[in-house]
Amino acid sequence: MENVNITRNGNRLTIEIDLTTDLGPSSTGKTRTVATTRGNATIPGTTGYKIGLNVFRYPDANLSGGTR
Repeated sequence: MENVNITRNGNRLTIEIDLTTDLGPSSTGKTRTVATTRGNATIPGTTGYKIGLNVFRYPDANLSGGTR
């Protein structure tokens, strides 16, 4: 996992991601990767639960609400 912090508290799962992180271009080069589990990852403290997560942005997007 890169730039993904997953914690479990009872039956609640919390996912924390720093949106200012840039991990580089996606495989197509159309977007920039912000966070990824790099495929399906086991959820900490569980058996049989997995998560697959990719967070990306378009190069012209920004934290002030840029949309595409």
